[in-house]
Amino acid sequence: MSCLKKRAKWTKSDKILSEAEVKRVSHENGKLIGLEGDADLQFLLKGGDLQKVRSSSWKKTRYFKLQEDCKTVWHESHKTLKSNQTFSIDDIESVRRGRQSEGLQKYTEDDVADRCFTIIFKGRRKNLDLMASSVEEAKQWVAGLEKIMNNNDNLNFHQKTEHWIFNCMRKADKNEDNKMSLKELKHFLRQINIEVDDSYAEVLFAKCDRSESGTLEGSEIKEFYNLLTHREEIDVIYSKYAQTDGQMSAENLLGFLLTEQRESVSLDDALKLIQKYELDDTAKQKKRMTKDGFLMYLNQPEAMIFNSAHKQVYQDMSQPLNHYFISSSHNTYLMEDQLKGPSSTEAYIRALMKSCRCVELDCWDGPNGEPVIYHGYTLTSKVLFKDVIKAIKEYAFKTSEYPVILSLENHCKLEQQKLMAQHMISILGSALVTQPLGDHMPTCFPSPEELKGRFLIKGKRLNKLDAFFTPNSTVEEDSVSEDDEAAEVKGNEEKRKSKKSKIKLAKELSDIVIYCKSVHFAGFDHARENQAFYEMSSFKESKALSLAENSATAFIHHNVDKLSRIYPSGSRTDSSNYNPVPMWDTGCQIVALNFQTPCTEMDLNQGRFLPNGRSGYILKPAYLRNQASKFDPINLTKGTWLQQKTLHVMVISAQQLPKLNKDKCKSIVDPLVKVEIYGVPADVAAKETHYINNNGFNPMWNDNFKFDIHVPELALVRFVVEDYDSTSQNDFVGQYTLPITSVQNGYRHIPLLTKNGDVIPSATLFVHIMVIGTQ
Repeated sequence: MSCLKKRAKWTKSDKILSEAEVKRVSHENGKLIGLEGDADLQFLLKGGDLQKVRSSSWKKTRYFKLQEDCKTVWHESHKTLKSNQTFSIDDIESVRRGRQSEGLQKYTEDDVADRCFTIIFKGRRKNLDLMASSVEEAKQWVAGLEKIMNNNDNLNFHQKTEHWIFNCMRKADKNEDNKMSLKELKHFLRQINIEVDDSYAEVLFAKCDRSESGTLEGSEIKEFYNLLTHREEIDVIYSKYAQTDGQMSAENLLGFLLTEQRESVSLDDALKLIQKYELDDTAKQKKRMTKDGFLMYLNQPEAMIFNSAHKQVYQDMSQPLNHYFISSSHNTYLMEDQLKGPSSTEAYIRALMKSCRCVELDCWDGPNGEPVIYHGYTLTSKVLFKDVIKAIKEYAFKTSEYPVILSLENHCKLEQQKLMAQHMISILGSALVTQPLGDHMPTCFPSPEELKGRFLIKGKRLNKLDAFFTPNSTVEEDSVSEDDEAAEVKGNEEKRKSKKSKIKLAKELSDIVIYCKSVHFAGFDHARENQAFYEMSSFKESKALSLAENSATAFIHHNVDKLSRIYPSGSRTDSSNYNPVPMWDTGCQIVALNFQTPCTEMDLNQGRFLPNGRSGYILKPAYLRNQASKFDPINLTKGTWLQQKTLHVMVISAQQLPKLNKDKCKSIVDPLVKVEIYGVPADVAAKETHYINNNGFNPMWNDNFKFDIHVPELALVRFVVEDYDSTSQNDFVGQYTLPITSVQNGYRHIPLLTKNGDVIPSATLFVHIMVIGTQ
């Protein structure tokens, strides 16, 4: 929503009043986000010229300015239909200084690097490559934007709500008189996702219009805000435990934490919460918590549904690498579909920043002797192999310090293979694993802990790993069979040959494949008898699903001492995804998904790897790490895996759901909530609430559900909010997925994420949840 307003020709006094109002509003918003009087904020509010860079010939100067809401950046455009354009600070993923994007590296020279910066947007929106007129201005733009982003992230729920509502009210104030008429109030309610009948709006208006002036102003608007944000459900919970002169004493709060939240805490912990979150100094001195302080606490990360202890690396990271689920990407280079979508180093950066620990590189002979990466036999664009390796080197360990696997799909001839090896060795340096760790031939994988900050190459190898410890060992053959996936790519273009095709393999490339040697899968018996631990197979999704359904226990035993990689079928030309859960249930570690495609399957992947510090590694349950295991996810029998739980969920309410079509003022959400369980087949279930008409601001359901969970260590719960539609498919509003083992009991808020996995500011679900053991 643009904050600019079309109006008649201004008089001089109009302009003076407007400038004063803009200054007042920007000052108020600066204060709300904690940047009152900040020099960098003032610089952004004043604005200035920046050069947009799109190609070597398209570099044009445009005026950019932060608007007075301190949340929207406006910039001029010379497009016929879009003379003015805006984007929200909330839409920015990050701001990169220097020539840190593909565009700036291609279309600018190194000597202007200090004047360059890139705004990276969430989702599929294109980067904005910019160049300031001086180094100092570039620094101020980056510093100002980063301050606003950081401060917005650190605002508590109350502050975010206040900031948002303040600006929605201002936008509804059409005549800019700092008052709200009944007509403006109705417009405001639609803006914040509430459709009310005229009589209710009139009652609400009359209740606040104590001066009977026909408008709301000053304290009346504050009263209206309080009525609007009042939470009845919080009143009920608070009043039950506020047994000390109408407030919660530390003892009362402790009772709530023990009884409702099922937390193992002491009176000292309750006192700390009062000191940390109580807003009223008098109550704080009396060691009490008011209702406002209680609501403040309930909206803190530590009180959310996700167990805050799991936000750090808390699992044992010293076990062999194959004992972990590893967050993995397929066709990592693609930004969109795999027929004609663009290939980009940016796709690798985005995957790595989302904790992906196994990325795929499809390598082909390129012009000028330089190998390229793209989806072979298609119209996808190409990106230089060496540029991809540079981007991986730069961003691999910014989110997680644990090892990254580079999965090579090699279609290059010998000369360019040698250059691939040379690039990886020179760019990755000592971080690249080029020989086994230790002085003796290993018998199992090193651990993620031992491999911190290191890169492993997955690909073909000409000889056994023992060659490192065998003097004068020679390579007898210089050809290897193609990977299953590489053969499939070729098979789509050429008729399949009965004999498995072979490719020449450069010794230089072969020698840096250490712990992840690709081999063809010829059956579990063959693998057990012939495969070394470091020899791993890749399975197309259909083959893996067949094995998971028909030979689950054998698949589990195979994965106890070897790695398995699963990849999507080549027929998924739209880069859609398969369900990863059955693969995880059988212990498959590298379950590769198309990270560029927002979908339920990617939500599950994000939920699976949410705990353990978002490290990209999750320790598999003990029964998936034991050769003697008799676990079969399809046919459950008694065993340590059977830890039956009952999950009770009461979906109480939601807060500030986003409008799906912001341009249509009347497109109010009719929300419902689905609760879905994913895990072993016996645990898969889904239930949904009734829908609420025309209320996305504060809908309330109070619907109860019960789920039986047989294997909780493999179960995920997904909360999905949809906009009900009686004539077509419901529209997606937001979701949140997490493992059952990371769920906190009690009254919990749940943040909501977009299709792309980004947090929706201020939007939450409020639930009561209880996971109870039945044994």
